[in-house]
Amino acid sequence: MRPIRLLSIFLFVLFSASAVQADDLVRLGNLKFAHYGAVSYMKEIAGKYSLKIDEKVFPKGLDIMPAVMAGEIDVAASALDAAIAGRAGGAAIYAVAGFAKGGARIVGRSDLAINSIEGLKGKKVGVPRGGAQELLLFAELAKYNLTWSDKPGKDVLIVYLPYADLNQALMSKEIDAMSQSEPQSSQAINKGFGAEIDKPYDTPMGEPIRVLVITEKLYKEKPDVAQRLIACFVEATATFLAKPSLAMSYVREQMFKGQISEDDYKDAMDNAAFTYDLPVEHVQITTDLMEKYGVGRMSNPPKAADWVKLDLLAKGKAAAGVQ
Repeated sequence: MRPIRLLSIFLFVLFSASAVQADDLVRLGNLKFAHYGAVSYMKEIAGKYSLKIDEKVFPKGLDIMPAVMAGEIDVAASALDAAIAGRAGGAAIYAVAGFAKGGARIVGRSDLAINSIEGLKGKKVGVPRGGAQELLLFAELAKYNLTWSDKPGKDVLIVYLPYADLNQALMSKEIDAMSQSEPQSSQAINKGFGAEIDKPYDTPMGEPIRVLVITEKLYKEKPDVAQRLIACFVEATATFLAKPSLAMSYVREQMFKGQISEDDYKDAMDNAAFTYDLPVEHVQITTDLMEKYGVGRMSNPPKAADWVKLDLLAKGKAAAGVQ
């Protein structure tokens, strides 16, 4: 009996050690916006894919890239602009999926009754530097032949502010309008100090797509982990699409800790959508517009076909039966 007992103990220890080692750690950089919710939800179901996802929330997409380059982040949810600028700046990343589209709005002070983009002439407009909102704003201003600068002398004075400070600046009348993300733009409208000017999707860029990027190291050296990560992403997104009430409760309660109302969330998601896909053409158009308007200050803009890798997504969607 003793040898059998020793063998049982040995096998128990062996399998226990295997169980401990089964979950591969993936470090996620994310942002705190309503349409980033499915990416955050990945950590809740990661165990099904033998993964442990350690999420770190950053103030804006550009802040994630230095962490990626320092080897501190393996996968990141980002505005496409920030990812393109990061790739141009030497970040060894691949774009592997789109996770949300839309999610932006140009909002003016409710007391000014600005009803069109042309009405921004002579006004101060707040926007975060380097995100989708900056490029969308510039594309709209250009469409209506308005000039802009962060120095006086142009049609529109640009005021660069963090996302978190835009609403307060609009409410305190430090700026006249803002190009803001969701749910913050919906909050400004619902609280009465903001009024919608435009959903800025009528330029060649269309609706901005937010992008999931992974490091080249993860893609090349741990392809199995990368594939399981994308499978996890596909399930998280499919869950949010199929169960909007779960998506709302998770975003409101887990991400925002009750700081946004049901109306804020619903209005935000009326202006955004969870998705999986990332057309290479959209990445190239966005890159070209960034170069044209000087967003990201890129000396060598990357070609979309060189760093958009959709093979993991195709396999993940096929395995899950997702179109």
